[in-house]
Amino acid sequence: MDFRMEHDSMGEVKVPADRYWGAQTQRSFENFQIGIEKIPIEIIRAFAILKKSSAIANNRLGRLDKRRMELISQVCDEILEGRLDGHFPLAVWQTGSGTQSNMNVNEVIANRGNEIAGEKLLHPNDHVNMSQSSNDTFPTAMHIAAVLSIEDRLFLSIDLLAETFGRLMEENEGIIKTGRTHLQDATPITFSQEISGWKNMLEKSRDMLELSLRGLYELALGGTAVGTGLNAPKGFDTEVAKAVAALTGKAFVTAGNKFHSLTSKDELVFAHGALKGLAADMMKIANDIRWLSSGPRCGLGEIFIPENEPGSSIMPGKVNPTQCESVTMVAVQVMANDVAVGMAASQGNFELNVFMPVCIYNFLQSVRLLSDSLRSFNNNCVAGIRPNREKMEENLHRSLMLVTCLNPHIGYENAAATAKKAYRENISLKEACVALGFLEEEKFDEIFKPEQMV
Repeated sequence: MDFRMEHDSMGEVKVPADRYWGAQTQRSFENFQIGIEKIPIEIIRAFAILKKSSAIANNRLGRLDKRRMELISQVCDEILEGRLDGHFPLAVWQTGSGTQSNMNVNEVIANRGNEIAGEKLLHPNDHVNMSQSSNDTFPTAMHIAAVLSIEDRLFLSIDLLAETFGRLMEENEGIIKTGRTHLQDATPITFSQEISGWKNMLEKSRDMLELSLRGLYELALGGTAVGTGLNAPKGFDTEVAKAVAALTGKAFVTAGNKFHSLTSKDELVFAHGALKGLAADMMKIANDIRWLSSGPRCGLGEIFIPENEPGSSIMPGKVNPTQCESVTMVAVQVMANDVAVGMAASQGNFELNVFMPVCIYNFLQSVRLLSDSLRSFNNNCVAGIRPNREKMEENLHRSLMLVTCLNPHIGYENAAATAKKAYRENISLKEACVALGFLEEEKFDEIFKPEQMV
């Protein structure tokens, strides 16, 4: 491998000749050979947005000349297009402030920009990092990445699945089935009502995520090292927030209190709580669907789901609810990530949180997993759900909890006695009620109408 010599304030370092990063990136790459988890590409893209926005703001405020601004912007556009992905190699398990990743982006922009210019016009600290600190850029990148991932990726998947549930509600209107509580038979419900519960879970989760975005729109840029804004010109924070908002089309604003935005990660905790809520709902929905489709002969068997692949290496013909299993595993991971995000956010000491890379790594993994999982679940399972009308009808009329409609006519205790006799002797509710002398056959038939119980 060919190398070139790069230098920083600590001296010279050998860097691979075909990489745009510099000395500080190389030191981090060598000193933190830990795990396989890299800084998420969403963070790198967010850095490109904020570096371009900073260059624009510095130019507007008279700090940076137009040519350097345009060079920085050009390289940031290349990063956003994915053309430089191979130049960001750093591990999550680095400095807790994310300083080395900030410098990684600064060095790549400077070296690539100088290559484009054909001369050394950009310095990673003096120009690319002008008016900034790692301490305000990394929190800003976290918020930008979080907002873009939720709004442009997760919301699309939530809406897709909710739309499918809406279609299923319309298609299955009027189908009555037995309800269940405590995994035991309960009073009747329509299949469309059951589906409406699933659909509304998604809608509620989306509402909670929408609410959490308000805090994530606030950007720490302009706080620099400790929140005082040292070395940033007056008005830089509002000007750079305007530039970020313009580039992304999102409602980003400068944070009102930079001392808070550098050291507290409560907005991410709040937003991830909504992600955990969505994961909890998806666990419930996926479990409902695999219970309802269980069988094919010895389970509930009330719905059919798509048969996507063989389910066993030893049992011929077996097909399993694999999409449901995938969803529930994702839900477990998101719930586990919530612990990591909360623990990381609790480690804000004095003027800075130093658990930021692990915090955003877990946050973005949750968004990514949920986005992909909901889409896969929709396309490969939910979209193909069909009711087993015969099984629903059979289970409905075998349910002893239909006895509940008799309460107003024979009283709770007599209705309970009817249900117990029917269960004990394996006879119908009608036979038990008449045998006990609570109602005549004609009266029973008059009031015992499952379709009126929903």
